[in-house]
Amino acid sequence: MRTLLIRGGRIIDPAFGVDRVADLWVVDGRIAEGPGADQHANETIDASGKIVSPGLIDCHVAFREPGFEEDETIGTGAAAALAGGFTTVVCLPDTSPVVDSRASAEFVVRQGERAGWSRVFPLGAVTKGLEGQELAEMGRLFDGGAIAFSDGKRPIANAEIMRRALQYTRIWDKPILHHAQVPELVHDGIMHEGFQSTVSGLRGIPAAAEEIMVRRDIALAETTEGRVHLMSLSSLRSVDEVRRAIQRGLQVSADITPHHLLLTDECMVNYDTHYKVDPPVRTEEHRQALIEGLKDNTITVIASDHQPVAEEKKSLEIDRAPFGMIGLETVIPLCVEALIKPGHLTWIELLSKLTQGPAKLFGIDSGTLRPGATADIAIIDPEMEWTIDASQFLSRSKNTPFDGRSVTGRVTQAIVGGDIRYTLPDLGRRTAGVI
Repeated sequence: MRTLLIRGGRIIDPAFGVDRVADLWVVDGRIAEGPGADQHANETIDASGKIVSPGLIDCHVAFREPGFEEDETIGTGAAAALAGGFTTVVCLPDTSPVVDSRASAEFVVRQGERAGWSRVFPLGAVTKGLEGQELAEMGRLFDGGAIAFSDGKRPIANAEIMRRALQYTRIWDKPILHHAQVPELVHDGIMHEGFQSTVSGLRGIPAAAEEIMVRRDIALAETTEGRVHLMSLSSLRSVDEVRRAIQRGLQVSADITPHHLLLTDECMVNYDTHYKVDPPVRTEEHRQALIEGLKDNTITVIASDHQPVAEEKKSLEIDRAPFGMIGLETVIPLCVEALIKPGHLTWIELLSKLTQGPAKLFGIDSGTLRPGATADIAIIDPEMEWTIDASQFLSRSKNTPFDGRSVTGRVTQAIVGGDIRYTLPDLGRRTAGVI
């Protein structure tokens, strides 16, 4: 019998409203009520002054394998996830070949198991080849391990295809994760359309491109009684639409990213491609609306939207460089800066959006520290001050605009199934390796 004692930490379990200082016991890979009369810990972690949280869950990341291993592999991405406290990650299907068959879904599952870091699940493609014209074989994708469906960063522009997909996914009570944009309105766009894009001379992406598609998706969710999850919302009106849909009892949910909570379109003034993301960061008015959406629980999930891009691609001219930034290893400190320090959210509220929210989205038995649950745990030092150094990241790509930023809050250990799989190198134990 393997036992692990996490001693004296601040245990926060949003799923059951727990926030107290106590010891946490893990026995044979599961959370235990406590030690038996003759039981002793095989290993002890001193968590004094730290937060003991359920392992974080990221509902959409891009690990690029197969096809784009120069950006990221499942192994390097899963290692980076652990360094950020994410014990479970869900991969977008925009690989080559696309995850639109049972075999391709099984490949992702097997590669995640071989890597042996965080738990890795695939999203199955909604349409064959992500082309938006013909539905993929969703039943076979589900059998292959897909826990939900998405066309990744490609909007499903055909309303009839989306309607039929929502009807099919009701069979398994799984959501469609949608990148809500009208393609014709974002074509060749680089940043938010507004004053800054005009001054910079860069083609803009209007907020209406997102808002129109959000309204359509909500209407289709109402018609089909299907589940729609809107990825990486960026517009204040999108938040308002989701709020009203939830009030009407529709199965609509959404997530937002830390960089949309911290940045505005003014960051593009220097034409730095590291700030080029999809959807773009918008104005201060939009940023504040996203925070309000978190505060009133309209937005129940925070996602890293981890989009690794190799340096040789990101260093191109701004109109040619791909969208995206990495985020798995910086979610906690950026959320501390954007949400905890200003007092917008408490720690239990923040961790709810990184654990309970995504667990509920996918219907998986994770995101909790209740006795008997699988022992997926993140230990966080909320006061640790450090400087982000992308060169030390476990992700294969280093495309972050936050390199060199002084931040507070860091994951010190990540535990998967009772096994300590990541420890911050400065603490003198082994760390997750790069594959």
